[in-house]
Amino acid sequence: MPAPHPLNQAVLTQALHDLRNGQLHRCLEMGFGEHELEVLKQPALIALLANAQVPWCSVKVNRNLLWRLVGQMRDIAREVDAIDRMLRLGASTELVSKHHGLTHQEVALRREILGLPKRKGRHPTLDEAGEAELWQHWKAAVAEHGVALDDEDALLERAMELAESMSQPLSVIWATLKNWIDQGLV
Repeated sequence: MPAPHPLNQAVLTQALHDLRNGQLHRCLEMGFGEHELEVLKQPALIALLANAQVPWCSVKVNRNLLWRLVGQMRDIAREVDAIDRMLRLGASTELVSKHHGLTHQEVALRREILGLPKRKGRHPTLDEAGEAELWQHWKAAVAEHGVALDDEDALLERAMELAESMSQPLSVIWATLKNWIDQGLV
């Protein structure tokens, strides 16, 4: 004997759940009318509908919404990658919190997941030679990319590139750049 159609069962289960929870409008949005909802009050008719072998309902895919959701997943994956990159480059907890809204506990957990060593205290600041080297790299990056000083995302991207190329912690690069910007040196 053929099995009941699973789509019928899924729609019926959802409709009964919504009715029990007072969500009549959701049943109406699914396509049930008031007459059909009266049928759902009778256990014998519910059993008949649930065990029907032919589909009495259909599905319509909202393609625009589907692709918006897929896009959100890509955005989330990009954000996770950006956070991981920042942490691997030695970003401070405050920097990650400011740009991605993570709590101190979430940053600590991400560091642990990435297998990064626990830090004690702050990274040392750049010495004079390190600052001079950073200045040269910074000027080249600004010339190449035309960074707007009020664009935090662009500044952060350049800071990460500089941290990678100079093998310096991102927190040190960021603090130095922000200090120069605050002083009006750049």
